[in-house]
Amino acid sequence: MTQSPEALCHALIDAARKAGADAADAMAAEGSSLSIEVREGKLEHAERSEGTDLGLRVFIGKRQALVSSSDMRPETIAAMAERAVAMAKEAPEDPYAGLADPSQLAKDWNLAALELEDPSGEPEPAALQEDALAAEAACQAVDGITQVQSAAAGYGRHVVHLAATNGFSGGYQRTGRSLSCTGIAGTGTGMERDHDGDSRTFQSDLRSAEEIGRTAGERAVARLGARKPKTGSFPVLFDERISSSLIGHLMSAANGAAIARGSSWLNDCLDQQVLPETLSVIEDPHRPRISGSRPFDGEGLATRKRTVVDNGVLTGWTLDLASARKLGLDSTGNAARGIGG
Repeated sequence: MTQSPEALCHALIDAARKAGADAADAMAAEGSSLSIEVREGKLEHAERSEGTDLGLRVFIGKRQALVSSSDMRPETIAAMAERAVAMAKEAPEDPYAGLADPSQLAKDWNLAALELEDPSGEPEPAALQEDALAAEAACQAVDGITQVQSAAAGYGRHVVHLAATNGFSGGYQRTGRSLSCTGIAGTGTGMERDHDGDSRTFQSDLRSAEEIGRTAGERAVARLGARKPKTGSFPVLFDERISSSLIGHLMSAANGAAIARGSSWLNDCLDQQVLPETLSVIEDPHRPRISGSRPFDGEGLATRKRTVVDNGVLTGWTLDLASARKLGLDSTGNAARGIGG
C-alpha cells in the first residue's frame, strides 16, 4: 500500500533518529502531470507522468547533509538515513545551521482560504486537446500568420509535506492548469515568432483559448518589419510579460544569502531609495488561487504579508533561518526548500 507524503516524512524522521542524527527534517512531494500538444489540427504529443520524491536533511551538531530518492521502500528510507548521517559526520561545521526553534514554527493555517486546489479535478485529455486546438485555430486565423508552431495545454497536481524533529508537520496540495500558443508570421528571412500563454490554479480563471491564440498571432505579426533604432538615449516601455523578471532581479539582490556574502549590489541600500517613489513591492503569500501562495515556508515558519520596497525605499531583506542568523536578524519566512535542499 502506498504511503502518504505525511507518513513518508515521519518514516524518514524516525529513520534519521535511529541512524544517530541529532535533528532532521524531511520533505515528500507527490505529483502527477498531463500535457497535450497539437500541430496543424492534429495531436502532436501527449505525456503523463506521476511520481513521489523524498528529501532528508540531517544534523550532527552543526554539521549537516542532504540526501534524496524516489524509492519509497522501507529499506531505502533506512539506507538514506544512514548515508545522510555518515555524510554529515564528514561535513564541515556551519555555525548557522539548524532547525527552527519550536516557538518560531507556524502553529495553524487556513488552507481553504488560500484556495490552492481546484475542486473540479483533473480534466480529460480530450478537454486539453480541445483547448489546444481552439488556441491554434485562433492564432492561425490572424491575418499575417503563416503557421502555428505549437499549441499546448496541461494540468498538474502536487502534494507537499514537510516534517521535522522540532515538532513541525504540515503539508498542502496545489493544482495548476496551463495553455500556450506560439505563432509564426512572415516568410523566409523575414519570419518572426511570438507567443502567449496563461497558467492558473483554477481552470475557471484561465483565459480563453481563443484569446490566447489570437494574442499569440497578433504579437507575432506586430514583430514584422522591426528595425534597429538610431543610437541614443530614449525612454523604454517594457512589455508587461517581463515585469516579473525585472522585479526578480531586485528580489535576487535583496536575498539574505547574497547580502550575508556581501555579493549583492543592494548591500548598502537598506532604507535607501532603490525605485521611483511611485513604486512599492509587496510580498503577499496569502493571496487566494496564486501559484506562489503558501501557508508556511521551507523551514516550517509562518509566511506573512510584508512590504519589501515602500514608495521606492528598500525596507528589508528576504531571509531564511541561516541568512537571518548570519545577519543577526529574524527570518522573514522566505526559506525555499526543495527535495534536494
